[in-house]
Amino acid sequence: MNTEELKTFIFLSKVKNFTLAAEKLRIAQSTVTNRIGELEKEVGKRLFSRGSKTVTLTEAGEIFLRYAERILELQDTSIEEMNALSSHSRKFSIGAINATYEVYVKPLVDECLKDNSVTSIKVMLGHSLDLIQQLQDNMLDMVFSAVPLKRAGYICDVYDEDRVALVCGKGKNEYQGGVTKTQLAKMPYLMCDLTLSDAGVFIRSLFPKNHVFRLDVDNTSKLIPYLENGLGYAFLPYKLIKDKLEDGSLEEVKLKDFTAPKVTTYLIYRQNYDVKRFLENKFDVATENE
Repeated sequence: MNTEELKTFIFLSKVKNFTLAAEKLRIAQSTVTNRIGELEKEVGKRLFSRGSKTVTLTEAGEIFLRYAERILELQDTSIEEMNALSSHSRKFSIGAINATYEVYVKPLVDECLKDNSVTSIKVMLGHSLDLIQQLQDNMLDMVFSAVPLKRAGYICDVYDEDRVALVCGKGKNEYQGGVTKTQLAKMPYLMCDLTLSDAGVFIRSLFPKNHVFRLDVDNTSKLIPYLENGLGYAFLPYKLIKDKLEDGSLEEVKLKDFTAPKVTTYLIYRQNYDVKRFLENKFDVATENE
């Protein structure tokens, strides 16, 4: 299989139509058909179920799609690393979930870039499990994750612990005496991306099964403007919104008959990786002056 076959396969899986895929890729429809046919021969499985006008991925196709995307990502990463060697003697690839970037990762990146000119840093934001997979595929050097990794050859340290705070816009708190579990399930709650962590599981458990939230955003920091505008309530990591609480943009709501759980951030990296070089911004001065 080659790169063009994989790209065609991925694109067809999205548009679900041979004619449309050919049009958007600016190639003949027969080329799309031939590329998919060659892929199916190589993997020995049907990747698409053909309909009269559309195609859908088979079960084998769904599995192969994940690998195809990773193969292309690995290829792009290897090219980036080779290109970086010519101008940077230090290169770091960091994965972080959205909830940890502003609090933990950005200050480290800022400090690292400020003090030397030979460092190249790539930051990938995403879900914990996706980032951990990229770490295992050697696409990332370290990951700040909400879930731990227990696997030989990897170090998983507790980087920090935080609490989650129930907050709303300043002056919009309708529960001055505190909120109960029963009241929480009835308030205009805004859900955010804490699902895979223990805190996320706990928060989901406070609401009825299949509860429809007023807003469900796949990024914790994106909730803050909605909260500031008084459009609801949400649990957020305290350190993420500490400045907002101090400047009066947000207000914390007391909990009456329950306690919010802790949020743990894990730092995961390969066993022999010198993670302290980045965390402590330790670089060889002689190398930087070359």
